[in-house]
Amino acid sequence: MSKEHQKYLKKRKIIDILIRIIQIIIVLIIIAIWQYAADKNYINTFISSSPKNILKTIISLYKNKTLFSHIWITLYEVIISFTIGEIIGITTAAFLWRFNFIYKILDPYLTILNSMPKVSLGPIIIILAGASTKSIIIMALFISVIITTINTHQAFKETDQNKIRLMQSFKATKSQIFFKLILPSNYNNLINTAKVNIGLVFIGVTMGEFLVSKAGIGYLIMYGSQVFDLNLVMTGIILLITLAALMHYIITFIEKNIEFKT
Repeated sequence: MSKEHQKYLKKRKIIDILIRIIQIIIVLIIIAIWQYAADKNYINTFISSSPKNILKTIISLYKNKTLFSHIWITLYEVIISFTIGEIIGITTAAFLWRFNFIYKILDPYLTILNSMPKVSLGPIIIILAGASTKSIIIMALFISVIITTINTHQAFKETDQNKIRLMQSFKATKSQIFFKLILPSNYNNLINTAKVNIGLVFIGVTMGEFLVSKAGIGYLIMYGSQVFDLNLVMTGIILLITLAALMHYIITFIEKNIEFKT
């Protein structure tokens, strides 16, 4: 490795560390301003709560031995929904890329399904699948799969046509073109779609927990709103934000490591 390349890697590492430090500082500043406003009664803590009250609520949930069970239930539902959604979305996008005639037929229906308010399907899902984890996962899939399919298929369509023609000139089959060119070329697009998908899955899981769950972070938020415990509501929101950020950084970590290996 040349000295110039070592310098470049060192500089890049310093920039990455600086970015992380600034991100942490921004969060700390927001928390400090929030708590200061609460202490000075600039905001109504009954509605907005405060970092101290949220911390007390988290400690209370921990002492009651329910904190990690609620977190695990939501995390389990998110991981299952995300994994299934990615598999279905990418597989469907590959199928539509392979059979363009079928894509042209289904294109308007995909748009209509994507624009449909998925919450309205909640009662139907509950009747068909029952008031269980299965309904929550199905709700999350309804929200995430369509947009994953649309975004992934669009990325496949925008692959360099000159490279496709070159492979076709060497008599490459559709399968060879897909696995040797389309998929590798769209690695970054697939990762970006996954980052969007994880947010949609959290929305779907939370909505599902609002409707049918008796445990999970969505249940905590719904229960808190029913008994007017806004500290519990804000605690649930903060837990969701934390889990979503954690999943985002896991995907980013995988992206960087796979990219490094390739």
